[in-house]
Amino acid sequence: MVRRLNIDGDAQGDLGGHGGEQRAVMVYQTESYDFWRSYLGRDDLAPGHFGENFTITGLPDNDVCIGDRYRIGGAEFEVTQPRVTCFRVGLRMNEPRMPNLLVSQRRPGFYFRVITEGEVRADDEIVRTHRGRHELSVADVDALLYLPNRDLDRLHKVVDVPALSPGWQQSFRDMLAAQQESTAQLQPAWEGFRPLRISEIRRESSQVMSLWLEADDHASLPPALPGQYLTVRIPGAGAPVPLRSYSLSSDPGAGYYRISVKREEQGLVSRWLHEHVEVGSVVEAAAPRGEFHLAEGDGPVLLLSAGIGITPVLAMLHALAAVRSPREIWWLHTARSPQTQAFAAEVAGLIESLPRARQSVFYTHTQGRLGRSALAALGIPANATAYLCGPTQFMSDMRDALTAEGLAPERIHSELFGALPSINPGIVDGAPGTPPHPPAGLAGTGPSITFARSGLTVNWSSRFGSILELAEACDVPTRFSCRSGVCHVCVTGVVAGSASYLQPPLEPPEQGTVLICSAAPEGELVLDL
Repeated sequence: MVRRLNIDGDAQGDLGGHGGEQRAVMVYQTESYDFWRSYLGRDDLAPGHFGENFTITGLPDNDVCIGDRYRIGGAEFEVTQPRVTCFRVGLRMNEPRMPNLLVSQRRPGFYFRVITEGEVRADDEIVRTHRGRHELSVADVDALLYLPNRDLDRLHKVVDVPALSPGWQQSFRDMLAAQQESTAQLQPAWEGFRPLRISEIRRESSQVMSLWLEADDHASLPPALPGQYLTVRIPGAGAPVPLRSYSLSSDPGAGYYRISVKREEQGLVSRWLHEHVEVGSVVEAAAPRGEFHLAEGDGPVLLLSAGIGITPVLAMLHALAAVRSPREIWWLHTARSPQTQAFAAEVAGLIESLPRARQSVFYTHTQGRLGRSALAALGIPANATAYLCGPTQFMSDMRDALTAEGLAPERIHSELFGALPSINPGIVDGAPGTPPHPPAGLAGTGPSITFARSGLTVNWSSRFGSILELAEACDVPTRFSCRSGVCHVCVTGVVAGSASYLQPPLEPPEQGTVLICSAAPEGELVLDL
């Protein structure tokens, strides 16, 4: 009996990475089994080896199209997407390369959505009842996501296929957006670290101070995108030299950089900076980076922050003021009290200079936390683009509140300076809250690897099969799906250094990034992880 979400007695074993209405039934072909027996030189492959529900004869991936509908027995199905390139197929096959091979050999298999529930049995005939829009085959759509040299015309067509699952739809929309947006400005302005001299220090509040950074030769520093951050190395603050990331908090095109640091009593670096830094001190900085930045456009903008999360959205406000933007702008900030509020006068001046800007400040010691009712009362239009920064719970609450008020999730952007949330399909988390630590066993003797977001530096050891495996051994939060250089879920920014691939990816990632699931360090390496 085939039901909307699965088949009686043959449900998905890993609901963390599979399942749901769009992936109710997995299909693989006997012809592909014949291919893999020859390609891999194996005689032990039997139906079910690839994790499929239906093993079928016919319906090759290069002929079946997304949106095709088929009647089998008493049920009807619709093709929604190719197989997800999950590492588990490699485990089942005892062949770690399998996710990579399924894509490169254009034999991924595909998923059905159940249109009509009903009974299905072996030897049932398969009858196509409808052809999918634009007739884009499973193999072509799979290649469009995972392989290089994409056909732009096909990319425009695939987002117009209503049967394609929402996750794949969004991936292709993101690709189109990237095609339309110049990526040159997202490339780091320099490689590695360079010394920057502190030219001015200002106390913004009892806990926050700003540092102006200039090039040693006083030349203008390359412009950043409003919202980006610097990863800085602070000589003298500890051994090994610690790294931290701080948002740029002023006009990113001013020719200098300003970062603003809140003193945290348990914070090694922030405490050292507040107590020891002075004009003339030198720090080492990587080039500005980060995908959280103000996008071009003419629609309404919501800049929403709490505490020291004000810094990246303050840079956005500076950028809008620098061009006297005519856009509608809402500035919403939450602080504990007027006494702890940093940048109050600076923000007021910027708001005053903008023709359609307004601000609201909420003080938690008298008004409590900003909630949905207060947000709803402001009348923020549903077509606004929101930028959020602050404590993790604050951003989660605000995202939920904005979504409830009608903002589409893709219009809500947020910055997170700690470790990124894990993406580990089908893996049970270890002890909650375990801080990153050196791996168990003998210390490595290879080059040092610094996980900048996690504040950890360890030495590489060849006993790890990849940087991803080292990160897992250190309890550094990781992100992966295929573990073989296909899906790019593990793509990680390289702050400094370089890595080489143990298994070449099907498509190299953007310059300045690395796929840690199939890479090892070539020398000292600093990662944005």
